[in-house]
Amino acid sequence: MTELLHAAVSPPNLAPTALLVFVLLYWLTVILGLLDFKTLDVSTEHHADLGHHAHAGADAATGVAWLNHALAFFNLGRLPLMVFVSFVALPLWVGSILLNYYLGNTTLLLGLLLLLPLLIGSLLVAKILTTPFVRLFAALEKNQDSGAQPLGKVCTVLLPPTGAQLGQASVRLLNGAPLMLTVRAASTAAQFRKGDSALVIDYDAARRCYLIEFYDAS
Repeated sequence: MTELLHAAVSPPNLAPTALLVFVLLYWLTVILGLLDFKTLDVSTEHHADLGHHAHAGADAATGVAWLNHALAFFNLGRLPLMVFVSFVALPLWVGSILLNYYLGNTTLLLGLLLLLPLLIGSLLVAKILTTPFVRLFAALEKNQDSGAQPLGKVCTVLLPPTGAQLGQASVRLLNGAPLMLTVRAASTAAQFRKGDSALVIDYDAARRCYLIEFYDAS
């Protein structure tokens, strides 16, 4: 265990270790309710109308389209960014530890040079590992994007929205099945707590979340 810790903080493995620590800290803040797991996200669906002015605009649109295809190939934009980064960080860290160990490398420069092939390999591994989750997140997004079903219904706050941060709430539909919603407060002055009842009043298409306000059953 001590040798692994020494290897993790050695110069050639510092960058992968820093990324892994960042990912662990991020999920810790999500578990504690300080952040929503979609706080950092990426989309591959905008920029579609870029290139109708001049040749330079066409080149820009082509470049953006290529980037969007590349992101979609690795499942980015099909599931939350930090979910994908988590699946990249672990194989990158493990690969860096093992490769530098077997090469006997202790220098930062060579470690940085090895990061490129390691990153490419980790991206491919992450694509394979995250593919089963694409359909799951697509179904969740469809539930939230398609329906006016939750509008006008009472929900229970699970992760309170605070300021500009999104939260999570659960609402029961007609069939009794609970539906998880990404929510934000309709009023910036509202202070929700876990377990509060709230009314779903609108859908914010830009931020892909529902607006809620306090609900008093009495």
